[in-house]
Amino acid sequence: MADAPTPPDYRDTVFLPKTDFPMKAGLPQKEPAILARWQEIGLYQRLREARAGREKFILHDGPPYANGDMHIGHALNHILKDMVCRTQSLLGKDAPYVPGWDCHGLPIEWKVEEQYRAKKRNKDEVPAAEFRAECRAYAQHWVDTQREQLKRLGILGDWDRPYLTMDFEAEATIVRELLKFAESGQLYRGAKPVMWSPVEKTALAEAEVEYEDITSTQIDVAFEIVESPIPELVGAHAVIWTTTPWTIPVNQAIAYGPEVEYLLFEACTQERYHDKLSGFRTFFLVAANLLKDFLARVPMASVEPPKRTLKGSELAGTIARHPMHHLGGFFAKPRPFLPGDFVTTDQGTGLVHMAPDHGEDDFELCKANGLEPVFAVTGEGKYREDWGWLGGQGSVINPKFNAPDGPICSDLREASALLAASADYRHSYPHSWRSKAKVIFRATPQWFIPMDQARFSTSLEANGGDGSAPQTPFVSSEVEKRGTLRAKALAAIEATRFVPEKGRNRIRSMVEGRPDWVISRQRAWGVPITLFVDRKTGQYLNDPQVNARIVAAVRAKGVDGWFDTPAAELLGPDRNADDYGRVTDILDVWFDSGSTHAFVLESGRWPELRWPADLYLEGSDQHRGWFQSSLLESCGTRGRAPYDAVLTHGFTMASDGRKMSKSLGNTVDPLKLMTEYGADILRLWALSVDFTEDHRIGKEILAGTADAYRKLRNTFRYLLGALEGFDEAERVPASEMPELERYVLHLLAELDAQLKQAVGDYDFNSYVRLLSDFANNDLSAFFFDIRKDSLYCDAPDAPKRRAYRTVLDTLFHALVRWLAPVLTFTSEEAWTTRSPDAGSVHLLTWPEVDAGWRDEALAARWAELRALRGHVTEAIEPYRRDKLIRSSLEAEVTLPGSAGPELEELFIVAKVSPGDEIAVTRTERLKCGRCWRHLPEVVEDGALCGRCTEVVGG
Repeated sequence: MADAPTPPDYRDTVFLPKTDFPMKAGLPQKEPAILARWQEIGLYQRLREARAGREKFILHDGPPYANGDMHIGHALNHILKDMVCRTQSLLGKDAPYVPGWDCHGLPIEWKVEEQYRAKKRNKDEVPAAEFRAECRAYAQHWVDTQREQLKRLGILGDWDRPYLTMDFEAEATIVRELLKFAESGQLYRGAKPVMWSPVEKTALAEAEVEYEDITSTQIDVAFEIVESPIPELVGAHAVIWTTTPWTIPVNQAIAYGPEVEYLLFEACTQERYHDKLSGFRTFFLVAANLLKDFLARVPMASVEPPKRTLKGSELAGTIARHPMHHLGGFFAKPRPFLPGDFVTTDQGTGLVHMAPDHGEDDFELCKANGLEPVFAVTGEGKYREDWGWLGGQGSVINPKFNAPDGPICSDLREASALLAASADYRHSYPHSWRSKAKVIFRATPQWFIPMDQARFSTSLEANGGDGSAPQTPFVSSEVEKRGTLRAKALAAIEATRFVPEKGRNRIRSMVEGRPDWVISRQRAWGVPITLFVDRKTGQYLNDPQVNARIVAAVRAKGVDGWFDTPAAELLGPDRNADDYGRVTDILDVWFDSGSTHAFVLESGRWPELRWPADLYLEGSDQHRGWFQSSLLESCGTRGRAPYDAVLTHGFTMASDGRKMSKSLGNTVDPLKLMTEYGADILRLWALSVDFTEDHRIGKEILAGTADAYRKLRNTFRYLLGALEGFDEAERVPASEMPELERYVLHLLAELDAQLKQAVGDYDFNSYVRLLSDFANNDLSAFFFDIRKDSLYCDAPDAPKRRAYRTVLDTLFHALVRWLAPVLTFTSEEAWTTRSPDAGSVHLLTWPEVDAGWRDEALAARWAELRALRGHVTEAIEPYRRDKLIRSSLEAEVTLPGSAGPELEELFIVAKVSPGDEIAVTRTERLKCGRCWRHLPEVVEDGALCGRCTEVVGG
């Protein structure tokens, strides 16, 4: 018996997509080559030339610190900045990006000191200029390192000309900005409590402090009342509670709440309160609301009913004595009771001991009543050697020093003043962000920019001119009209756009409550406070000619120009250098970074930039950092913010939601991620999360991102393959297209408007989601699926196929542009695969999408059809799952309503017939051997349908 004839093979007659664009991305290998090509063609400069003369959009880069490898926070931050600049450029604007680095300050100095300590070198024995040179070299090393790491992310910017705060021109500009404050009287030197790091031996800004939970010793201390308008109080003991025993030695007063209710009651101590008597009986004064808590801490053998209830305001004129009064001198002075609005009954005793050296409220209240700081604690955190009690001892923040059996508590117990002490109080406490060591509030002579005085005198008026006390402010009527720095800053906040909006309230509350800006630091590596102080009068010199010489010296030699240039040369021939002292403090690095707008946007070194910036973009912690220092610096010198809008992002957490920590081993290294996944995956992750809130990253999350990337890549691959050989002669006008193509153009026009809105809102999460949903749902799962039959099997000149390919060409040009800011490397690969001689995709502008493609009536009709298609697909799925049919092409469907070939094509089924409900059966129709459709004209399996016969025969 003869073998059955082999059915013809029509595979070569099917127009399958053809492309060299591979399914496998290989990003870790491809991306460096693409970067090299961009470098070779000078892509950034080409973009500047292409956008020259266009409307500008200026994002000013907040400078990261030059002291370590790029971390995931750097990556997220710079990807967002790149997205902003690229989308604005896509819209046709000139959106340059000049990256920068913060190069001065304690972090770098601390690292260099660590290197010294490892080599057993003493920093103090090294010439200051040599030490500064080593700090400069250290910063430059990390600038160069981070620059290459950030470039690897695909960040497009002026990497050959970044700004560095340690550039001589930058240092000179920072000095000039400082002298603007001095010349306008917005600068004074005074002694106020500031955050002080005993380990780093310098003042710290709030932005340099982080809070961690610690366990401290809490103590209740009795102050004997010796005078009072209320006779019953004399001889009684006012009780204070504190978690900082080390501040007791410098107590100068006791604060009460004027509206607080207090109880005077007699009690007998259960344990040894009085050193010589057991069960000592006396009267105590505490807040009524806190009596129960007090008795829980201080067990009593017996407690009598209150002898008297009194309001806090009645305590005016009452005087106590320090527990160590027997030491004489400072300790023998009376301790007055003072009214304090800050006194609450949340905890403690309702009476607060005042140490103006070590608390802001303490300082302000005591100063208002003529009590000044005594500067008992040194920069190392120890009591002065000549201090009358505990002289030379410390460190004051050492738990052992403050422990119940430590020297302070032991001495108070010996003096019969310690009621209770326990080392079990858990609370939040400030630590240095760099050294991780605890900090203290410490009154020291510092330089300040005032928040609430419109103008200050230049006189130091302080203890012989040493600057240890605040100078007396005066207000000129002219400056008063311009308002205080706080008022100008708050007005600027209201005039600024914040994304998200909650950022406005955050920074407003900080500016409303912040103290004067302490701008001085007692370190070596930084921009100096370039002032001369008259040794006799205590005034700082305010001479524009001298200031001009100072700025010129720093411009020529950097910060060494201040320290090394002879004073006589800077002061000029009309002054005796011996009459002036040169300030040796350096500036707070937040003043440095707060001045970057001046030397980056205004200097002319980057003529493509302009002031003010359209946008500042940093993490939400910069509301108290760079956003605020830039705001204050600019409002103080220019009267407005240096930015029109502020965009903030949250922090990247581990996949379980915990904060990343090296000690927990849950950090994610972006450099390793790029080695494994590629930069485009990292970019897609960063732009897919809701970055305005804290967000997560981890293996499972990145696996999901990689899957989303593959779908987008496959969309490009399909488009490139389906468009193989497409030319303009094939194009079909939209008006002549079938409904499906016109519906997809409607969706494209709708998407165009949504994407523009997302760019305007900086809503990149929505931007990426819109593109992904369009590619996956509207194209791959719908449009491509339906039209693959026409693409593969229609004749090349068939009107439907031409219309489809015309729309595919439109889709490609839109998607490759829209995705270019997100998938910078992949979009470039897709673009050059199709148009190898057409330059870079990143030089292109927003695609031209005809608003006339919008057709709401058509969209409504097709929305119903798509919903119906979903129901049909759902009905077919069980038949496929049970292998009753192999594909939907073998299914016949009945459904209520109309039927016909159009629905067969839409549902990709053999036949659609009218019926009472959606029902599915296996078709009896035979299958075309080329298009695989089951059609009535196919006379036997494997034979051709009419269309395929015509195409193959043709």
